[in-house]
Amino acid sequence: MARELDADTQRAWSAYSERLRGLTGEAYESAEAESWVTLQGELRRVDRRRRTLNQTSSS
Repeated sequence: MARELDADTQRAWSAYSERLRGLTGEAYESAEAESWVTLQGELRRVDRRRRTLNQTSSS
């Protein structure tokens, strides 16, 4: 399960990078702000799953 969570983290960062690839100037600035919010939401989701897994395995 930890490997799956690591892969989810990598996918979130890759998606963030992909959304910004090739953009410059104002287009980049606009897309980056929205993409950052999306990335942070995904990373929080993965972190919650990781904490739940850790709590379950230590019980």
